[in-house]
Amino acid sequence: MSSMGLSLLLLLLAPPPWPSLLPPPDTPEGKATIAGLVLSALERATSFLKQRLPEINLDGVLGFRVLEVQLRGVQAEWAQDPWLRPLSLRVEKLVRQLAPLLHRSTSYLRLSDPQYLREFQPTIQPGFWKLPHVWTHTNASLVYPTFESQDSFSEEHSDSCLTQLLGTGMDSSQPCSLSDSCRTLMTKLGCSGYCLSHQLLFFLLARMKGCTKGLFHQSQRYMNLFCANMMDLNQRAEAIGYAYPTRDIFMENIMLCGIGGFSDFYKLRWLEAIFSWQKPQEGCFGRPDAEDEELPKDILHQQHHLRRVKRREKQFADGCSSHNTAMAVAALGGFLYILTQHPPAHGELQQAPSAPPTATDTGGFVSATTQEAFGPSFLKS
Repeated sequence: MSSMGLSLLLLLLAPPPWPSLLPPPDTPEGKATIAGLVLSALERATSFLKQRLPEINLDGVLGFRVLEVQLRGVQAEWAQDPWLRPLSLRVEKLVRQLAPLLHRSTSYLRLSDPQYLREFQPTIQPGFWKLPHVWTHTNASLVYPTFESQDSFSEEHSDSCLTQLLGTGMDSSQPCSLSDSCRTLMTKLGCSGYCLSHQLLFFLLARMKGCTKGLFHQSQRYMNLFCANMMDLNQRAEAIGYAYPTRDIFMENIMLCGIGGFSDFYKLRWLEAIFSWQKPQEGCFGRPDAEDEELPKDILHQQHHLRRVKRREKQFADGCSSHNTAMAVAALGGFLYILTQHPPAHGELQQAPSAPPTATDTGGFVSATTQEAFGPSFLKS
């Protein structure tokens, strides 16, 4: 089935997205209510982390490290706001709880998966992740006409490219290194799902490491492209009612593109959906207790565009998922962080400038036209 035909089928079979039942965030009362709900969800998730810390994998720790950075980003801002000052105290308490847990997690990871820790330890170190301060929207004109099958995508190859970039690979390369095979993999057009999210992650990590030369001079152009397609996939997931196999990649897309500065991923109705997936007693995110979704075979056949398979995923007997929970808390932390930015509008928690940014690739943004952000030279880079 063609991409357009699938999209039409998804939209016809699914109910239309309803407006959020959350209060408008453009009033002090509404902002405080939303922030309080997000904090309650994060407090329950942190309790889960504390109880299962010896069993949480590195990807799980990474999500909570990103959350810690997001919490620190809102703490000072809220302390100055009379409506949010009481919530600022809750944020401060949560940061105090997370700091020792994240520190202790390294010891457990050293025992459970020492090689993976050695390769990706920079991503869970304090100070690695930096938050956006200027925002943009995705550009729908950059969405691929069709997606390729991801059957040929190799997680091992992807990981080797990420460690090469970080300077932690077996070849003892310097940070910001890039082989021809990694350039091909990370700039390949038409990827979806896990392949697509790792392409964006690659350029995000390059930004965090301060890589600016060669291909990395074009980082923002690729991020514009990848997040436009990640938005399209999230909208497909919404159209089929957030079927369970799509939820992990759905939240990962919000986390990664949010860190990349794409504010239109912070939709109130998506926040509501994430709230509904948290297990109330365990505080985690993962497999629903009773799957009440029966999808047409055509949609089930196409879910490979949306599903994520993680080779080191940690699933618990009660249905909790280390990776699901990590993506959820980092997505929720992003919703919290954007509340501290400019006033919300249009059912989103941030109104972005009309033009996408281009980056100096040291973490900052400057304005650019769409043509400049994605021009003919892009495909030749």
